[in-house]
Amino acid sequence: MADVLIYTSAMCPYCVAAKNLLVKKGAAYTEIRVDLDRGKREEMMARAKRTSVPQIFIGETHVGGFDDMVALDRKGGLEPLLGGAA
Repeated sequence: MADVLIYTSAMCPYCVAAKNLLVKKGAAYTEIRVDLDRGKREEMMARAKRTSVPQIFIGETHVGGFDDMVALDRKGGLEPLLGGAA
């Protein structure tokens, strides 16, 4: 399984939905709360070039936000990425 990193905040329904989808797919993830650490928010913005949460990285691939991850799943691309395909 690829490493999954998700930048989130506490009051974000899309963050909850993204984490639930990852759990449904059997993927373990590391969560970074950007609302608790300004430096982590800046790190997320530098990596993702976006300011909204969630921002999801699978391995070295920036998936994007929740809608992006759902679109990837609908195209059949999420599970191979989670399995380690680059």
